[in-house]
Amino acid sequence: MITELGHFALILAFVVAIVQTTVPLIGAWRRNPAWMAVAEPAATTQFFLIAFSFGALMWAFITSDFSLRLVVLNSHSAKPMLYKISGTWGNHEGSMLLWVLIVALFGATAAWFGNNLPPSLRARVLAVQGAIGLAFLAFILFTSNPFLRLAVPPFDGQDLNPLLQDPGLAFHPPFLYLGYVGLSMAFSFAVAALIEGRVDAAWGRWVRPWTLAAWVFLTIGIALGSWWAYYELGWGGFWFWDPVENASFMPWLLAAALLHSAIVVEKRESLKSWTILLAILAFGFSLIGTFIVRSGLLTSVHAFANDPERGVFILMIMGFFMGGALVLFAFRAGAMEARGVFGMVSRESALVANNLLLAVSCFVVFVGTMWPLVAEMFFDRKLSVGPPFFNMAFTPFMVLLGLIMPVGAMLPWKRASLTKAMRPLRYAFVLAIAIAGLAWAMQSGRSLIGPMGAFLGAWLVMGAAIDLASRTGQKFNAARLFRLPRADWGKSVAHAGLGVTMLGVAGLTSWQSEDIRVAQIGEGYEVGGYTITLDGVEEFEGPNFLSTMALITLSKDGQEIAQMRPEKRIYPVAQMPTTEAAIDYNLARDVYVVIGDAQANGGWAVRTYIKPLTNWIWIGCALMALGGFLSLSDRRFRVAVGARKAQPKPVPAE
Repeated sequence: MITELGHFALILAFVVAIVQTTVPLIGAWRRNPAWMAVAEPAATTQFFLIAFSFGALMWAFITSDFSLRLVVLNSHSAKPMLYKISGTWGNHEGSMLLWVLIVALFGATAAWFGNNLPPSLRARVLAVQGAIGLAFLAFILFTSNPFLRLAVPPFDGQDLNPLLQDPGLAFHPPFLYLGYVGLSMAFSFAVAALIEGRVDAAWGRWVRPWTLAAWVFLTIGIALGSWWAYYELGWGGFWFWDPVENASFMPWLLAAALLHSAIVVEKRESLKSWTILLAILAFGFSLIGTFIVRSGLLTSVHAFANDPERGVFILMIMGFFMGGALVLFAFRAGAMEARGVFGMVSRESALVANNLLLAVSCFVVFVGTMWPLVAEMFFDRKLSVGPPFFNMAFTPFMVLLGLIMPVGAMLPWKRASLTKAMRPLRYAFVLAIAIAGLAWAMQSGRSLIGPMGAFLGAWLVMGAAIDLASRTGQKFNAARLFRLPRADWGKSVAHAGLGVTMLGVAGLTSWQSEDIRVAQIGEGYEVGGYTITLDGVEEFEGPNFLSTMALITLSKDGQEIAQMRPEKRIYPVAQMPTTEAAIDYNLARDVYVVIGDAQANGGWAVRTYIKPLTNWIWIGCALMALGGFLSLSDRRFRVAVGARKAQPKPVPAE
C-alpha cells in the first residue's frame, strides 16, 4: 500500500510542478500578487510530496519488499541495513528520485527563506526551479518509474553492486547531488534575472549563498568519491580522470569561478554578463554529467544506466534549458552593462584571471572527456584519452591559479599597486621557495612536480594566513583577529585548503614507491624503509560475502607499527569479487597493501605502496568545505540579506 501511495505522491508532485511553473510566471508578467504568491506553497507542497515518495521507496528497500522490481534488482535480504538504505539511490531510478527531491528541496528552501527577495524575482526563481523539477519528474514517470511491480515476486533479490556496499559510497551520491542540483538555484536566479532585465549588486548578493552551498556539497561529494576510489578499488589512486569523475569536476570548477565573479557583481557591479553565463554553464555541465552517467554514451565503472532512449530524453531536457537560457541571455545582453571601472592591477583583474583559468581548465577537461566520442563519431577512430593528457594539459592552469591567488586576495578594489600588495607576502614567497628547494634536495632523479607542489602548498597556506592577519590592521592584533567576519575566515581557510590539497597531490604523485611480488608465508621484505611480513592467510564468511584475508605485520627498525588485514571478497549473489586494501594511515605517509591470488609455489601475490602525504588531499578538501561553511554562517551572506538595505533601481531591459 505504501508503495502505491509513493507512486501517487510522485504523480501529484508532477501536477503541482506544472502549477508552480506556470502560475507564478504569469503572475509576475501581469504583476498579480495573488498569482505570484502561489509559488511558495507550490514549492513546499512539491517538496513534501516527493519526500513522501522517496520515503516510500526507501521503506520498500528497508523491508525487502521484493514485489518491487527495483528492490529485486538492487537489494538482498542478507545485506546490512546501511546498504539496504543506500540501495535506494544506488541505482538509476532511485538516484533520479533523489535528484528531483533535491531540486524540490532547494526550491522549498528558497520559498521558506526568500521573504526578502522582491516578489516578482522570487516568483520567477521558483517558477524556473519548478520547471526543472517538472522536466525530471516527467523523465522519471515516463522512462524511469521506480515503483514498477512484479506479478510474481521472487524469494530474494539480486543484491546491490558490491562496489557500492561501502560507507563512502553510501554517502557520496547524496552530497554529490546536493552540489550538482544545488547549482540549479544559481541557474534559476540567472534566468529570473534575465527575464526581469535586472542584474545588480543585490542579485550578486542573493546568488552567492546558493552557489557557495552547492560548491561546498560538491566538494564533499567529490572528496568522498575520491577517498572511496583510493581505499576500495585496490589500485591505490585517488583520481583516474574517468568520464564520470570529470562530470562532477567540471561543474565544481565553474561553480568556483561563479563564486568569485559574483563577488565582483556584488562589490563593483561589473562582470554581469559573464556571471550570468557562468551560472547557466555551471548547471549546464551538471546536466551534461547527468547525461554522461545515464545515457551509456561513455563507458565508466560509475555509470548508472546504458539506455540510449533515456539519454535522448535527458539530451532534450538539456537542450531546452541550456538552449532557452542562452537565447534569453543573447536577447538581454544589453541590460547587463557594467558600471564599475577598474585598472589592470586590481582585485577585479585578479578575479577575472581566476575566472579565466578555472573556465579554461573546465574546457580542457571537457575536451579530454568528449574527444574519444567525437573521434569515433566523425573520424571513425577509437581513441583513449587518459591521465597523461589531463595531467599535462590541466596542471599548468592550476599552477598559475595557485600563484596568483595570494596576491589577488591582497589587492584592493578598483586600482592597486602590485609592489605594495607583494610587500606583506615577500617573506612567505621566500619561505615557499626555500621549502621547494628542500623538497628538490631531498628527492633524487625525479620530476619538478613535488617541489612545485611544496612551493604552491606553502605559498597558498602562508598567503591565506597573511591575508587574514592583514585584516586586523597595519599592526597585527590577535584580539581583533577572532572578531573578523566569518566570511573572511572562510575565504582564508578555503584558500589554505586548496594549498594543502595541492601539496598532497604533488607528494603522492612524485614520491610514492611501489612493490609487487609473490610473498611466502613468514617471509619479510623491505619497501621504502618498512618491513612487510606475510604472517598467514585465512578465510571467513561475512554477512553476505566470502573473504580471503591476509594477516600482515608492518614494522620499521625492528619495531612493530601495525597489523594489516587486506582482503579479497566474493559476493555469491552478485557473483562479483572486490578488493579491500589494508591501509596504515599517517599524516606523513600511508602504507597501502593489497592481497592478490594464491600462486602455484604456495605464495601469494602482494602489492605494497608507500604513499607520502596522501591524507593531505582529503584534509585540504575538508578545509575547503569548512571554509565554505564558515562563509555561509556569516549573516551578511545569507539569502537576500542585501534586501534589508535600500534597493537600487533595476537596470531597464533594452
